[in-house]
Amino acid sequence: MPKGLRRIQGGGDRHFITCSCYRRQPSLGSARRRDLFVNILEEVRQKYDFVVWGYVVMPEHFHLLVTEPTHGKLSVAMQVLKQRVSSACRKRKKRAGQLNIWQDEKEPAFWQRRYYDFNVYSQRKHIEKLRYMHRNPVKRGLVASPELWKWSSFRHYRYGEQGPVKIGVIISHPLLRS
Repeated sequence: MPKGLRRIQGGGDRHFITCSCYRRQPSLGSARRRDLFVNILEEVRQKYDFVVWGYVVMPEHFHLLVTEPTHGKLSVAMQVLKQRVSSACRKRKKRAGQLNIWQDEKEPAFWQRRYYDFNVYSQRKHIEKLRYMHRNPVKRGLVASPELWKWSSFRHYRYGEQGPVKIGVIISHPLLRS
């Protein structure tokens, strides 16, 4: 583990997770890849049995607000998520015929190593992290308002819509409004 990185897990806390694509490349830049990501996230959520309170998938990173898994460790669940997404994206690329068969070089990494994990101890911080995630596409200029970004949990909280990822306990809506 890198010097200074300390993860506090095993206490049943909520975790705000951030993972970045390798060198902040937009590896999740297409709608198809983001759709693939959220579908795999739901499969991993079911397999490891953790609650997702919020998520946003951006072109070069993602954020999750989750519990610790019932089955296995959070680090293993994140490793499986990242491996399955990168593997699925590479398979699609190969099927599309975009791989140069004469190239001897190894494919570049899809993800940065590790992930950023922030333990969320209070309801106030929980809401702050949800707001941050949901406003991220707007702040980055990808959409004019959060409900227009398909790859986040915002519409679940604002409109009660069930998206591809099952969202846990609903927090009162007025707290989430801008």
